Amino acid sequence: MGVTAVLMLPLLLLGISGLLFIYQEVSRLWSQSVVQNKVVVITDAISGLGKECARVFHTGGARLVLCGKNWERLQSLYDALISVADPSKQTFTPKLVLLDLSDISCVQDVAKEVLDCYGCVDILINNASVKVKGPAHKISLELDKKIMDANYFGPIILTKALLPDMISRRTGQIVLVNNIQGKLGIPFRTAYAASKHAALGFFDCLRAEVEEYDVVVSTVSPTFIRSYHVDPGQGNWEASIWKFFFRKLTYGTHPVDVAEEVMRTVRRKKQEVCLANPIPKAAVYIRTLFPELFFAVVACGVKEKLSVPEEG
Repeated sequence: MGVTAVLMLPLLLLGISGLLFIYQEVSRLWSQSVVQNKVVVITDAISGLGKECARVFHTGGARLVLCGKNWERLQSLYDALISVADPSKQTFTPKLVLLDLSDISCVQDVAKEVLDCYGCVDILINNASVKVKGPAHKISLELDKKIMDANYFGPIILTKALLPDMISRRTGQIVLVNNIQGKLGIPFRTAYAASKHAALGFFDCLRAEVEEYDVVVSTVSPTFIRSYHVDPGQGNWEASIWKFFFRKLTYGTHPVDVAEEVMRTVRRKKQEVCLANPIPKAAVYIRTLFPELFFAVVACGVKEKLSVPEEG
């Protein structure tokens, strides 16, 4: 009996692995079929996450509108998508649009250009984000305003411009790629965290307002989205519990993982997704249930940072 069990265990594991693989492949193909022929607008498509979202949705047969503030990089993304397109599958040539969300005066014109081109927008992925790090008293009000324009006012102006069409057609989905800092604040990121809190609050309210029109509002909140080839260095991060926590919070998810989660969110019409490791997720709950403990841990981290001189 014991020998039989030992022999069956590898087969059982192999069978489970096979079923999981089949499930993932079916789920991926199903996700792609959901966006076939859909008009999908992706802001900041030239970022790491934007490129991966473009790849995933282009492979799924979406009619892409790729927005970015650098035409050369948009053109490079366009060429890359065309070069890897599968001839056996129906794909559409992406439309490229220059858009800098921190320049809110041009957002309305971009929305009009997209609607004039396709007549509608089925899915809007608000991905653009500008980051800044430093003590609050050393960040100028001009920079605070720029962060709010790019991370809050830009996305909501674009959303408001495209929303009436979705409401009139009684269909559509708006996805906000936010950040876990929309749920909790990290020291030395006051402007960034404030903009993410504001954006999350707006789209949470909007979700309830447009539900009766069958318009779905989704928020995806990962930790920091790391670059393709940069992994966290060891350094002296293990010197304290706070540094261990901060490292886990900072070195977040890969753009490929976030893009695939955005696709799943669209397919399943999820309302909210928190894409983070266990420690950042626990921090969100601790912030809600035990705020004094959370504030004490954060304050200890700030005191420790200020007591250690920075290199360079």
